[in-house]
Amino acid sequence: MRSYAFLLAVLLSAGMVTSCGQTRGNDTALPDRLSVVATTSMIADLATQIGGEHVSVTGLMGPGVDPHLYKASAGDVTRLSGADVILYNGLHLEGKMADVFERMRQRGIPVFAVAEESVTGEDLIDSDLFQGNYDPHIWFDVPLWQGAARRVQEILAEADPLRAAAYRERLASYLAEMDRTHAYVRERTAAVPADRRVIVTSHDAFGYFGRAYGFEVHGLQGISTAAEAGTADVQQLADLVAARRIPAMFVESSISPRGIEAVQEAVRARGFEVGIGGTLYGDALGDPDSQAGTYLGMMRQNIDTIVAALAGDPV
Repeated sequence: MRSYAFLLAVLLSAGMVTSCGQTRGNDTALPDRLSVVATTSMIADLATQIGGEHVSVTGLMGPGVDPHLYKASAGDVTRLSGADVILYNGLHLEGKMADVFERMRQRGIPVFAVAEESVTGEDLIDSDLFQGNYDPHIWFDVPLWQGAARRVQEILAEADPLRAAAYRERLASYLAEMDRTHAYVRERTAAVPADRRVIVTSHDAFGYFGRAYGFEVHGLQGISTAAEAGTADVQQLADLVAARRIPAMFVESSISPRGIEAVQEAVRARGFEVGIGGTLYGDALGDPDSQAGTYLGMMRQNIDTIVAALAGDPV
């Protein structure tokens, strides 16, 4: 009796395994969710918006993290090693992670520089670092970032072709939302008098924003935060702010406010009082449960902060 029960259990187990195997082996069966690891919160948000329930997205850099200085931890390497797809910005934004990306490629993991692959040289702003280098902050121009969204959809569809139609559908919906946000930023910009459309920030991250929406942009530090600003940089920016009587400067969520505060003191010494207009989200999104926790919300919050400070317009 025990032998019969044991044999029955073995047969049932074998049947269950065979049944599961047939389900997984069926050409029409959908695979498990695609595992996507993204570096910045902007790219993680793109993957989430376009992939939806079909992807599992892990972002390496959370709110307030500076990608220019970020180094991969042992835990990051483990997460990257387990990914189906790795997405990063490129254009030297994650400059200290280049070796890690190359190691992942050597292991056969698909690695994509989303921003770098989605724009052409004529759309890029030259960097102040060295010849042939470009400003990596393309997400501040919504139409340019739509190109990055299209590239993410292509990558997901290639990695998971059975859900390609779903990714295309989600992309179309998201592009429409991006169009509305682009229109909102342009509409809000109109509230700022032309002679006051000057954005002064901790580092030069808003060049694409300025070009797209008609603002003059000045940063205490250059395009990368890897090089610290010196006394001469502080004094030069203070001269500009005082001479132009710019009403407000902005700190950034991922950079210490000390540099901008030093400029504020230097401007005060020149007999002009400049305010701190608030915090802008530059190299990272905000907390996940805040408005700035998504790319579109971040763009709206940034322009609202800018308008309130430069035009005196309440949000």
